[in-house]
Amino acid sequence: MLRIHFTDGDLARVQLAREPDPVWETLLGLHQLTAPRRGLPVFAPWRRKARARLAEDHLAAPVRMLSALAPASAGYWPDFLTPGASADGLEAALEALQATPQLQLRQEMNRLADTHPLPRWAGGLARGERNRMEEVATAFRLVHRTIITPVWTGTARTTEADRALRTRVLHDRGVHGLLDSFRPLMDWRPPVLHVRYPEDRDVHLGGRGVRLISSHFCWNTPIALADPTLPQVLAYPVAHPPAWAPAVTRDRRPEALATLLGRTRARVLAALDTTATTGELAQRLNISASSASEHIAALREVNLTHSQRAGAQVIHTLTPLGTALLQGELPPHPRPSD
Repeated sequence: MLRIHFTDGDLARVQLAREPDPVWETLLGLHQLTAPRRGLPVFAPWRRKARARLAEDHLAAPVRMLSALAPASAGYWPDFLTPGASADGLEAALEALQATPQLQLRQEMNRLADTHPLPRWAGGLARGERNRMEEVATAFRLVHRTIITPVWTGTARTTEADRALRTRVLHDRGVHGLLDSFRPLMDWRPPVLHVRYPEDRDVHLGGRGVRLISSHFCWNTPIALADPTLPQVLAYPVAHPPAWAPAVTRDRRPEALATLLGRTRARVLAALDTTATTGELAQRLNISASSASEHIAALREVNLTHSQRAGAQVIHTLTPLGTALLQGELPPHPRPSD
């Protein structure tokens, strides 16, 4: 269990990441490719394509480098790999990575060496050799470009659905409501957020706040920085449709959508381009609450909408598949899991 202790100052400094984080998604996506256990079925179509692209571009060496620094099988990786500057994009993150203070670099690499054997080049990295840091930055660029960039739009849709929900809860119920909305993944018992975690530890924010990062490739449990003295982030998994896959662009045909779903049900889908409760949806469309509830339930059954309770309310959002259908960008039919 991870226990994150908040002060009043921390509650005023809770942030929601505005988009997927490029370095977290790169490392966590790489874990989906290199984990020793059987890969998660939801990522099977993406995994096949990502492995093919890595092989086609001859990127085994960059994959080995990042996997040695952030192994899927270990419970620790150095915090310098996920700098706070990643909130401003990949290049800002890599610039911060290459500027990691020597003391932090040496301490974190020594801690990593205690978890598993490292290749010989890691010694030069621990000493802050410039060419080694540049090699790590280049590996990040190549792997990100190859396995993350092609699915960035789909990744952003998945995380944006979660962000829309959290933003709505934050607006309606404040920070306490936001932190409480993460159940059962996290348990908010003020002033401590209890997070399911593979180790038992406490983090005292001490007025620094925390950045909450919804992650497409994170799975099962959230992930925090290992060093409790750093500005804190918490990457957490989001809900995925059962058969997530990269989207293929098609022409948008609203008339065909109405024919497929029925006119009212198509209007319900379109009205959920922003989050809504059942009552709000009924008001938007001038239909009864019972009719709105019936249509939402039907759309939810085919994975076009997602409903989640937040306190006394149930908030409805589009799933990535629902967004893709509404915008005329449908995923291909998934192949069987590998």
